[in-house]
Amino acid sequence: MPMTDARLAIPLSLLGCLFALPAAADIGSPFSFNTGDPDGLMATASRPDGGTPSTFEIESADDFVLTSSTSITSATFAGLIPSGASATQVVVEIYRVFPALSDLSRIIGPSPFPTAQVPARLNSPSDVELDGRDSTVSGDLSFSTTKLADSFPAANSVQPGGIHPKPDFNTGGDGPVSGEEVEFNVTFTKPFDLPADHYFFVPQVELDSGNFLWLSAPKPITGGTGPFTGDLQSWTRDAMLDPDWLRVGTDIVGGMPAPTFNAAFSLSGSTIPEPSTWAMMLIGFAGLSYAGWRHARQGRPASA
Repeated sequence: MPMTDARLAIPLSLLGCLFALPAAADIGSPFSFNTGDPDGLMATASRPDGGTPSTFEIESADDFVLTSSTSITSATFAGLIPSGASATQVVVEIYRVFPALSDLSRIIGPSPFPTAQVPARLNSPSDVELDGRDSTVSGDLSFSTTKLADSFPAANSVQPGGIHPKPDFNTGGDGPVSGEEVEFNVTFTKPFDLPADHYFFVPQVELDSGNFLWLSAPKPITGGTGPFTGDLQSWTRDAMLDPDWLRVGTDIVGGMPAPTFNAAFSLSGSTIPEPSTWAMMLIGFAGLSYAGWRHARQGRPASA
């Protein structure tokens, strides 16, 4: 006997639920994180590999914490660019916190876990990235820029050539800089879907002229979404220091006491419901479908 519309109610409803499962961000709670406005204390270079010896890769990193699984769909970050320069490429990478994704055989001493190149790896980003997006890759990310000021000064900087391994890592920084203050607005066409954990955010910008310098934000956080437990200072490295990292304040600037910096960025997205939430939703949909099916059968003539 052909299956009636009423008998199709349960399987079709369940099938609809299954197709909807991947769209976790559509029904999750809104997520936002923001370190606040630039404070003018530090600016650090961060750029992708330009493919030549003089345009080696530089990465600067600052951390954030997720307390539940989260889909990150957009970000902003603020920095300096030379007057008249334009961005030709934006890369965003996500790193876990050391010792995750790191080669522990390189460690040559106890905590804070020095290596042959750096005095500490404790609380640094991992050796390699967890995930990344690149504006030159179709379907990864798109970006736009907003000029915040024609000229913005930073009291100190870490520029290309200013990152050195032991024993010469403590340079004091490369001195004051200024430039156009620009906010980069990034949309992740392919969101970062991350479980609850502690991470580092690493934005890189390629310009058609000069270098992008990521601006610092207050530490502890005084604006944005406010301070959080476990807030770590910003770190940096270049292709020659890779896979190690240096602390921008404690290692490179130094001093007694050494300054510490955050970096100016924000993240937005939605939490991702846990599997148990999906299971309860599926059971609920199934119950509604079954109730509709029972109602349809009870309303049909006996000969049906």
